[in-house]
Amino acid sequence: MTRWGRFQGYSIASLRKDMISGTIVGVIAIPLGMAFAIASGVKPEYGIYTTIVAGILISLFGGSKFQIGGPTGAFIPVLFAIAMEYGYENLLIAGMMAGVILVVMGALRLGVLIKFIPKPVTVGFTAGIAVIIFTGQIANFLGLEGIKRHESFVDNMKEIGLHISTMNLYSVLTALICLAVVILGLRYAPKIPGSLVGLLAAALIAALFFSGKVTTIGSAYGDIPNTLPSFHFPVITWEVIRELIRPAFIIAMLGAIESLLSAVVADGMSGSRHDSNRELIGQGIANIAAPLFGGIPATGAIARTATNIRSGAASPLSGVIHGVVVFVILLLFAPYASSIPLAAMAPILMVVAWNMSERREFLHLLKLKTGDSLVLFITFLLTVFADLTLAVEAGLVLAVILFVKRMGEAHRVAKVLPDPLSVKVGAHMVTESRDCPQIGIYNVEGPLFFGAAYRFESTMPELGPDRAKIILLRMGKVPFMDTTGESNLSGLVKQLQEDGGRLLIAGIQPQPLGLLKKTGLYESIGAAQFFDHTGEAITAALGSISRERCSGCRHAAFRECGALAGQEETAGRSVFTGLPAAAVRNSPL
Repeated sequence: MTRWGRFQGYSIASLRKDMISGTIVGVIAIPLGMAFAIASGVKPEYGIYTTIVAGILISLFGGSKFQIGGPTGAFIPVLFAIAMEYGYENLLIAGMMAGVILVVMGALRLGVLIKFIPKPVTVGFTAGIAVIIFTGQIANFLGLEGIKRHESFVDNMKEIGLHISTMNLYSVLTALICLAVVILGLRYAPKIPGSLVGLLAAALIAALFFSGKVTTIGSAYGDIPNTLPSFHFPVITWEVIRELIRPAFIIAMLGAIESLLSAVVADGMSGSRHDSNRELIGQGIANIAAPLFGGIPATGAIARTATNIRSGAASPLSGVIHGVVVFVILLLFAPYASSIPLAAMAPILMVVAWNMSERREFLHLLKLKTGDSLVLFITFLLTVFADLTLAVEAGLVLAVILFVKRMGEAHRVAKVLPDPLSVKVGAHMVTESRDCPQIGIYNVEGPLFFGAAYRFESTMPELGPDRAKIILLRMGKVPFMDTTGESNLSGLVKQLQEDGGRLLIAGIQPQPLGLLKKTGLYESIGAAQFFDHTGEAITAALGSISRERCSGCRHAAFRECGALAGQEETAGRSVFTGLPAAAVRNSPL
């Protein structure tokens, strides 16, 4: 579907639905935008600017029909750390650079790669972010004075402990009023924007009964202007780009993950289907443009997107209307927003943190006590006590290591022999008294790659004068081979050829066969040594063994071993099964 194809069949009734849903989401977005901005270490109006500019552009250019974009809780610890270390101006530049990265990712059609991030990593860093957001609001909830915010979680907790004696009971009362309204609203009136109602109720009570007793947005950050800031292009140099490339990349990755997760949720709720690459491009355009008007990085907001769908949205126009509604409210009511107590905003962010924590999924993965539990726990701890960048990097590396280990363990090599009763082969048929000294048949199962190379090498036979000269590998259950696996196989071929031996391969799959042909190992082995069925390969193997070594052999590995040991011929019949040769060719072995 084209971008404008999302408006196919649009009508006056659709416009009415978009007007209603856009207005509802716009009203909800205002307190959240200010709260997220404050928690990110910047002025509250920057969150509103982001909601307006990014919200409109994400809806116009994104790949999801119902996506609502804007500042989100997931960005809080990242943006706060960048603002603390590099300053607000460089935060804007990092946001623009992240936008460019997102556009490039979308243009290169990399949207699908985001889906490969393991769930324990996403749950771990999401839960860690929730802890940071929740604990970061304790000081405002309690009305503590003289608090200095730090990047370190431990330092912030120490700061709260040092200033706990400055707790303001009026702030606590204000916060509890807002919290009570939000919780009751979620339970008894979920369609009403509880965060906005709670904010207004708490602000009104504080203004009427204990005015001047609590810290407000105006007293902490100054009055909120009722206009958008003028267009401003920041000064960008190569030195600044080099300095900010890492934080920009983290913003881009987190924005991509969050927006695509939100788009998936929207698909599930609405029955629509998003375009992940177009969504990345839309997110990129929005993040390039928003900083030009003072906006902070934005992404898809899951809760607001879900509210948009539940409110009856019919098209992306609802997201555009949501941005326009926020702008109109900014023009008309900005001066009143300056009177909102910070204590009234703290419970809103605490509820956001609680909802985004994925606590049930976190506990479920933790209780499994598997490698995924370890990835989850490490990612969570590093998110809280170090930083999100290190957490995601460590989580991904650990997940890859565990994956390689599991795939390596899935690789099995077993020596087998035919079972004369079932016309099949099995490891149970190999014993000390029943094992052909001239032919070694091996079942190879699972991917033959660098993580399994040690298993393949350790289970292959040692070659020598008294060892089997003919090795048959049954590779029908090897779906994948990499160059390390090919190198191990090449080593086996070289050893066999030096000892005058022969390697036969039965049932090889297309990918490993294609790799052997590319590397030249196929020609080195010889096309005649590849067989579709095991029966044909064993017939060929038994046709080239030393009859002298068979003389007097009592291993009885094959049905015809008695005849071979006695130098007898079994004309016209397979020495593998005793069946006619045509039957062997048709055998699934």
